[in-house]
Amino acid sequence: MNKAIFLPLFAGFQSGGIHCLRFSLPDCRLTSLGLTKVQYYSTSGSSKDEPPKSPPGDAPSAEKVLSGILFPLRCHTVRAVLKKREYGAKYTQNNFITAVRAMNEFCLKPSDLEQLRKIRRRSPHDDTEAFTVFLRSDVEAKALDVWGSHEALARERNLRKEVEREYQESRFFFFSLLCESCGSLPRSGKRATFLQGPGKVVMVAICINGLNFFFKLLAWVYTGSASMFSEAIHSLADTCNQALLALGISQSVRNPDAGHPYGFSNMRYIASLISGVGIFMMGAGLSWYHGIMGLLHPEPIESLLWAYCILAGSLVSEGATLLVAVNEIRRSAHQHGLSFYEYVMQSRDPSTNVVLLEDAAAVLGVVLAAGCMGLTSLTGNPLYDSLGSLGVGTLLGTVSAFLIYTNTEALLGRSIQAERVQKLTEFLENDPAVRAIHDVKATDMGLSKVRFKAEVDFDGRVVTRSYLEKQDIDQILNDIQQVKTPEELESFMLKHGENIIDTLGAEVDRLEKELKQRNPEVRHVDLEIL
Repeated sequence: MNKAIFLPLFAGFQSGGIHCLRFSLPDCRLTSLGLTKVQYYSTSGSSKDEPPKSPPGDAPSAEKVLSGILFPLRCHTVRAVLKKREYGAKYTQNNFITAVRAMNEFCLKPSDLEQLRKIRRRSPHDDTEAFTVFLRSDVEAKALDVWGSHEALARERNLRKEVEREYQESRFFFFSLLCESCGSLPRSGKRATFLQGPGKVVMVAICINGLNFFFKLLAWVYTGSASMFSEAIHSLADTCNQALLALGISQSVRNPDAGHPYGFSNMRYIASLISGVGIFMMGAGLSWYHGIMGLLHPEPIESLLWAYCILAGSLVSEGATLLVAVNEIRRSAHQHGLSFYEYVMQSRDPSTNVVLLEDAAAVLGVVLAAGCMGLTSLTGNPLYDSLGSLGVGTLLGTVSAFLIYTNTEALLGRSIQAERVQKLTEFLENDPAVRAIHDVKATDMGLSKVRFKAEVDFDGRVVTRSYLEKQDIDQILNDIQQVKTPEELESFMLKHGENIIDTLGAEVDRLEKELKQRNPEVRHVDLEIL
């Protein structure tokens, strides 16, 4: 064996002094495979425990300092003896495929797969440690053996797609009939959603605002007050928007599927955004219109006694709903370690926020409408009543603008608090296998779910040591001593290199699992090797 191959490797290992920030590693060109000569540069003799020393009387120049070279280099010429392999633009001979994909994509049966080579690999799922895969080349060969040709395989695929489409249509028709005969499908999980938390707040608000709309509408028909009309429209808009919120909450708890792998949690933000637009169009728009018409064409108003009574009842009911929303937000804000103001401004719970702001606007609107109606009763001038309608419309427009802004920000992909990002980053950096963390992205997915992504610079020595701790060192040493030819060296390095890569993947899985266990709000973790 050509011993010159190992000289630069050992020289490179000796160059990294623990007292020096700048150190030289072996040039990657040592491992390039080809029949041409390779020039390799290594540092002059310096041990790991001593910083590299410059020759006496030779001060480093500015160019060398800037380039990080503080000591002379030796040049070695090495002749590579392993021929470089050309894989081409497409190479799938080493691809693995699961049993499900093999049966779906290649139209095979479980009995067909029993005859193929089975390989155990690390599972990407948290509930299993390992699973069985097959070589794609073996599966393709088996499919051709079963179906005879690529054309026959393609025809079978199309036939199965047609059968699947018909099955889905039949399934949809069956569930439609079941809904018609039973009234609705069992949805115990969704019903439980409306008995606690934001769902409970929304259902209470729907009931109260529906009753308020009915009584305010009667008062407007009896009195003809523009302010009472605005309040009736306000309650109608609140009822419709909160029904939309209930739909958003119902959809947000659906389980992820193939088309939506991260779930439907953003449906709450979408429903709240549409609700904000609805408040602006129905509430603010109609209130402004009726107020302007009252200013342009004032009409005398009948007795407002019943209107005052209904406004008083509305004030009590809206205040009760507002209190329910406030208590829910306080509880949720305490769980997240946020203040009441921060929780509302960051729109952590969009459904409860809509109810809170709508009821707060309703209480202020009732006070404003009652004040303007009182001025009209005292002065006999209907213009004050029209001004009250314009004031209620402006209040609704402000609420809708806030809801549109906060929910748009949430849908754009908002980062979590910097303190929480720092906490997650420090947890990873404290692991001995991690050198550094870069390009950290932690986004709020809604429903207190966080998606975390980072580039991880792993310590290769720690990962390799983790692999060696599970091996028989004496056996590895004996295998090294048996290496006599470049081909045997290649086989030895490929074997342990593949195992070390598997160990690196296991380290990634371990970090992701521990990160989720210590931070339950983190549901999706993507750690990329730098």
